Amino acid sequence: ARESTFYLEQCLQLSVIMAYVWLGVAVILQSLLTPVKLCEIPEGHTRLIRSLNLKLLRSTVDNSGEPNPSIYIGLRLSEDHSLEKEADYLKKLKTSLETITACSKTNNQEQPSTGILALYLMALKASCEDMEKPERMRLITRLKHQLHKEKKQIIEKNHPLTNYFQYSLGLIALCIHGKKVDEKVIQKLINVEKKDGFVHGETLSVDTEAMAGLAFLCLKSSDLYLPALTAEMNLAIDNVKQKIIKSKTPEGALGNIYSTPLAVQFLSALGTTKGNEECPKAINALIEAMKQGKFSNPMMMSQLMPVLHQKSYLDVANIKCTGNNDNLVLNPNTGVLPDVIVGEDRINIIIRVESPSSQTVTFGVEAPARSSLLDILKSAEKQNGNFMFKTKDSLHGPFLTMVNGVTAALEERTYWQLLKEPNNPLEEGVADYRPEDGEIIILRLSKW
Repeated sequence: ARESTFYLEQCLQLSVIMAYVWLGVAVILQSLLTPVKLCEIPEGHTRLIRSLNLKLLRSTVDNSGEPNPSIYIGLRLSEDHSLEKEADYLKKLKTSLETITACSKTNNQEQPSTGILALYLMALKASCEDMEKPERMRLITRLKHQLHKEKKQIIEKNHPLTNYFQYSLGLIALCIHGKKVDEKVIQKLINVEKKDGFVHGETLSVDTEAMAGLAFLCLKSSDLYLPALTAEMNLAIDNVKQKIIKSKTPEGALGNIYSTPLAVQFLSALGTTKGNEECPKAINALIEAMKQGKFSNPMMMSQLMPVLHQKSYLDVANIKCTGNNDNLVLNPNTGVLPDVIVGEDRINIIIRVESPSSQTVTFGVEAPARSSLLDILKSAEKQNGNFMFKTKDSLHGPFLTMVNGVTAALEERTYWQLLKEPNNPLEEGVADYRPEDGEIIILRLSKW
């Protein structure tokens, strides 16, 4: 009996030991399987994030230009909402969409670009719209046709109709709607990535890399494609990750501060992988930039908003339209306020116009301190009878189309590049950049 009792005690002790061993194994497995979010926002920045959220929401009441679907997408990917303001803006977007699609059919007007169609489709998805309705299915079909035109242009002229950023955005829009994309269209983007073709001039386009990376991640996870193509997408994803990480600046930005939001979206969607330690550094760089007021352009804010809520464009596929926090309130008496007050002091700027077809022109202009470059160019036009320019509106804001009678041509792939001497491309657009006293600004007709 004594031996039986001893044997029973040993068995019980062994059972307890094994239970602890299995508990330890379970804890280790749980830690390995649970994704660690390396792109988390550090605590203590709630007010800063809410301020940017309100600033983006305030842009929806600005009726000075066409509504921007990217703004709506950014608002929907936030955890905080003004459901009434979002619903009002969605109505504006639907009206604008009907106008641009109808006019391009009946009046031989310019067709909406691949990127515009993609953003509108993503905005509709973010609104939980029934995308099986005939008019919505036609919009999806239209985007598919547009991507085939882009592919054909790549075959014939070695570049797309628009650019690889919009091409990638088109793939994402189709993917989050659960639509299978022609494998040849995907292959074209993979081939360009292999050849390091996502460049702007001679510089790596980090935002294009990030958008292509998001497209590859979405397509790969859909399980709609053959193993060989999926393997190529996996390789492309790894290449994109390496290029983005190598683009890190000493301050932690990826590319520049305005390409960092999309780069972080990609790293966030990629999840926890070895070599993803750059994400926290990039987040800190974005936080510092927000504190300095660098994010005032609605397009840039809309790309940053998902990052601040640990999301990416791929999360549009799973947005829920019930149970949202309806907790953002805009003061009804508050319009769209300027982020920067123009000073009383005066500054002097040198403008240099460089074009292959004409002689370089250099002249000075005086303007109020903290003026935007756009306002400085307007002052230059008044002060100098030999200078003139034109701009065109876009979702990113206005951009230069003509300077001193020389017009940038899409078919020739030329554009008016903005630089600061000696040869530094501006990170902001003509309406957002604010030169300092004594700066030399270069307007250069360049190839892209």
